[in-house]
Amino acid sequence: MKWIHTRLATAGFIRPTQGRIIGGVCAGVAQRYQLHPWAVRLLFMLLLLIPGSQLIIYPIAWVLMPDARLAPNPTTSHPGGGAPFVGPRDGTI
Repeated sequence: MKWIHTRLATAGFIRPTQGRIIGGVCAGVAQRYQLHPWAVRLLFMLLLLIPGSQLIIYPIAWVLMPDARLAPNPTTSHPGGGAPFVGPRDGTI
């Protein structure tokens, strides 16, 4: 399991400690792709309307994505180094 956490952290998939609603999966995906967390949450909710395994994906991602407090090194794990993205691109909330 540690190998998976390390690989996901290296790829930038880390569940942040702030901005979580349930487990931080949508916030982590949004952080990785530099999107607003609510855009990812809305997309996930829309995907729930399509038949499939979306309800299984969230808990699996929750278990596999490392928590920011337990990630190997969040600042060097984020692509390009430096601090991970925190908010919207234009800096407004």
